[in-house]
Amino acid sequence: MKKYIDNFLQYRFLLGQLVKKGIKLKYRRSYLGIIWSLLEPLLTMIVLSIVFGTLFGNHTREFPVYILTGRLLYSFFSSSTKASLRSIRAHSAMIKKVYVPKYLYTMSTVLYNYVIFLISLIVLVIVAVVLGVYPTIYLIQAPIALLLILVLAYGCGMILATIGVFFRDMEYLWSVALMLVMYTSAIFYYPERLLKSGWDWILQYNPLYCIITIFRASIFGELMDMRNFIYAAVFSVACLVIGMVVFKKNQDRFILYI
Repeated sequence: MKKYIDNFLQYRFLLGQLVKKGIKLKYRRSYLGIIWSLLEPLLTMIVLSIVFGTLFGNHTREFPVYILTGRLLYSFFSSSTKASLRSIRAHSAMIKKVYVPKYLYTMSTVLYNYVIFLISLIVLVIVAVVLGVYPTIYLIQAPIALLLILVLAYGCGMILATIGVFFRDMEYLWSVALMLVMYTSAIFYYPERLLKSGWDWILQYNPLYCIITIFRASIFGELMDMRNFIYAAVFSVACLVIGMVVFKKNQDRFILYI
């Protein structure tokens, strides 16, 4: 373990540079730059609030905040895992020329998306205050959800990065899978809507939904469901462990396929 920690500390400066590079490249052709990370979730929230507020009859003041909490976490998970899937192939030129621990490329991809995600939380704070959703003592649960979503994204990212090297079509398959994840994360509808259909049990097996419910509980002043926490924590850590093992066992063969 000490060997891996020392190796990470040795390359921490490079990791920081890769994170900065990722943020710059993401907005290099955008006139609004980093400001778009604030505008995009705000505009998406407005559209979803109008459409699904009308469709499902959700006219409460808190509904836009409900949507935004789910949308922000899902957007981070989606963008970070998509980028992670391409992270090794995207840095193929550097990998062929100089030795750098390959996991840094995937880690930096997740981290720069995480930084952008944290910045976008400013929108949530503003919208919550405007709509009268004020912080309570339960807000201390928010870091738990933020940590879990980071671990889950990195764990899935390591698995996807490995598969993406050997199986290029995974990029298209994952886009379809993310659509399923989105619709089972209760981003723009209340879970109670599925009770009558008998399909509400599906949500409980989606770790992202569990993390989103923990985050929403912290925002709306409620105690988080311990079952959601335990399931999300176990699933996230398991993904991380599996991802690291799979990545480590296959990383020496990456050079043959990129």
